[in-house]
Amino acid sequence: MQALTTSARPRIGWGLIGAGRISDQLARALAHVPEARLVAVGSRDAAKAQAFIDLPRGDEAPARPVRAHGSYRALVEDPEVDVVYIGTPHPDHVDSMKLALAAGKAVLCEKPFTLNRREAEAAVALARRHDVFLMEAMWMRYVPAMVELKRLVAQGAIGEPVSVSADFGFAAAGLPASHRVLAPELAGGALLDIGIYPLNFAAFLLGDIVGVQADAQLGPTGVDVHTVFNLRHAGGQRSQGMCSLRATTGCHATVLGTDGRIDVSPPFYAAQQLKLARGTRPWEETPVEIIDRPWRGTRYVAQVEEVHRCLRAGLAESPVMPLDETVALVGWMDAMRAQFGLRYPGE
Repeated sequence: MQALTTSARPRIGWGLIGAGRISDQLARALAHVPEARLVAVGSRDAAKAQAFIDLPRGDEAPARPVRAHGSYRALVEDPEVDVVYIGTPHPDHVDSMKLALAAGKAVLCEKPFTLNRREAEAAVALARRHDVFLMEAMWMRYVPAMVELKRLVAQGAIGEPVSVSADFGFAAAGLPASHRVLAPELAGGALLDIGIYPLNFAAFLLGDIVGVQADAQLGPTGVDVHTVFNLRHAGGQRSQGMCSLRATTGCHATVLGTDGRIDVSPPFYAAQQLKLARGTRPWEETPVEIIDRPWRGTRYVAQVEEVHRCLRAGLAESPVMPLDETVALVGWMDAMRAQFGLRYPGE
């Protein structure tokens, strides 16, 4: 893949597929990246795309007029769009990725990357065939606290890593059954919607997963509403994750080592502080070092900057969130769903 040239266009043009809440968060993040420019928004309804563009965003509003497109195809064919961000419901991801990649556009796709490993493999194969940049939007890996956490663990700050635990949950009892997190036709459920965070966190710090045990409570709509899982890593470490749509959790995460531990400030996926305890004394006797690593602008900014860095360097994927790892983690979610008996319509 050739590096993105900037002689004619010093800023990188972004187009958004989807006009929902998560796309709004990405749009706001772009305003904090000087070399980024939101140029277009695509929806199946041009009026909805325009309403999204017209949302009041204050200092985070786009600097120039933004075009509204009434189809995803029109969005990916916009000549000023360099990167397509996909923020639509889960089942739409693979088709939108294929549309953008076939048009030669770099792609940042929201989580979960796809419904299953088969779809993920198809998207990655297409990106590689066209030599086009593709990345899963696992923004958690790029926030400064997570970068520092990875560095500390890798340099042996707590000895040999032994185990990771993380939880993410919120009470969805007041949501209608048609809401995307509860609707099977939209691939709802705790695992795909929020369980991907503790799963990805464990893989990020402990490496390849080689085994999984999972159990879940299925709700009235048939999707998982409370899921727990245990992972075995290639290096022999173990990790635990929990995700819930029944209860609001503390969103904590802890990394244990043979010579200490690191507690990640909640919510762990958007952490801005770490608590490092070195040594093997009882926990109440262990001095704790506070490490502050705030993010700039919004929590999505570092992810946008990583896309730009990769494009400038001519990379077809991010070394921080490699495509093969994305595919593997989707596959492990397949394995979990098979264990507790959840299949989505059309699978």
